[in-house]
Amino acid sequence: MKTEQPAPAATTFNSVKEVETNLKARMEKVLGDLQHEMATIRTGRATLGLLDHIRVDSYGTPTPLNQLANLHVPEPSLITIQPWDVSQIGPIEKAIRVSDLGLNPANDGKLIRLPIPPLTEERRKELVKRLHATAEHHRVSVRNVRRDGNENVKKLLKDKKITEDDEKRTLDEIQKLTDGYMGKVDQAAKIKEKDILEIR
Repeated sequence: MKTEQPAPAATTFNSVKEVETNLKARMEKVLGDLQHEMATIRTGRATLGLLDHIRVDSYGTPTPLNQLANLHVPEPSLITIQPWDVSQIGPIEKAIRVSDLGLNPANDGKLIRLPIPPLTEERRKELVKRLHATAEHHRVSVRNVRRDGNENVKKLLKDKKITEDDEKRTLDEIQKLTDGYMGKVDQAAKIKEKDILEIR
């Protein structure tokens, strides 16, 4: 899991606007990272996002699966993987088997079929737990961004670049921005949870 890094100490802001622009960009990045991580969590449906984190040992180099094969979802419960080099079928199958997806690939020498079985109740609960941990991790990242922003605003005040009124107003704005992004994280997690729990 990637963690939102604190802004480097060398970053100096000259205005409230610069601080807010930086915060917004970093909170957007946290949200984008959450969406990407959630795509790798299984639901009862086949989606190519499931395979985003699969790395295949291709001639000694860990390579993203989508750089070695054509990936398709011909039906809701099946993914097909067609390697450009058929000698990669073995390593691709191995990478999928050892991943945390719990899927069982089968091949006919040219094409790998990856059936997506319906989720058991127990597996759904595990996935929801993983989803909650992922969402919480990203909430912490949003709070870290807020903390950096607040510190930057206090520094602007200390350096006499803004007034106390500006400081108070900006800290309120930062809190509103933070609440907004927390809401977006919660909403995204809620939609994904519904997707995991939905029985098809």
